[in-house]
Amino acid sequence: MQIWTGLGNPGPKYALHRHNVGFMVCDVLAEIHRFGPVQKKFSGWTQEGRIGGEKILLLKPATYMNESGRAVGEALRFYKLEPDALTVFHDELDLAPFKVKVRDGGGLAGHNGLRSINQHLGPDFRRVRIGIGHPGSKDRVTGHVLGNYAKAEMESLADMLAAIAAEAGWLAAGDNARFMSDFAMRMQG
Repeated sequence: MQIWTGLGNPGPKYALHRHNVGFMVCDVLAEIHRFGPVQKKFSGWTQEGRIGGEKILLLKPATYMNESGRAVGEALRFYKLEPDALTVFHDELDLAPFKVKVRDGGGLAGHNGLRSINQHLGPDFRRVRIGIGHPGSKDRVTGHVLGNYAKAEMESLADMLAAIAAEAGWLAAGDNARFMSDFAMRMQG
């Protein structure tokens, strides 16, 4: 079993924030791969299903971004899983919008959700970094991250989410390189 968590903040006012792109990934994965009903557990919302033959628990923490590690830690402890069974989908300022990179372990890049997970579990989990671009100056970062995607970005956002869901079988199989390659081809085509 694998746990895939999308980072975000709960509630409708945050739904279209760039910071909530991890939640958006979970929603699209659940829809396209026909996951079961939403359940309230592990201080969040979960859905169970299969991708590429692998059992996946999707988790959207309800703890707000800065406490994401609490919900993720509860889920891993319940299933007696190690951090390498965890995949985290999160926004990344240092990547161009709608670009996606996957890596096992790594730094926190100032991301409070990753920092919280790292505090609870250590650094050895897979990250799917979803580019939101940098606004250019440090004083505009908070407004950019906590701002809604623009209307002009909605088609690219939908295409990116669909491409992640379409290629998710490679993530389930642990083939990060093939996922990134096929995702990039799908986004170009």
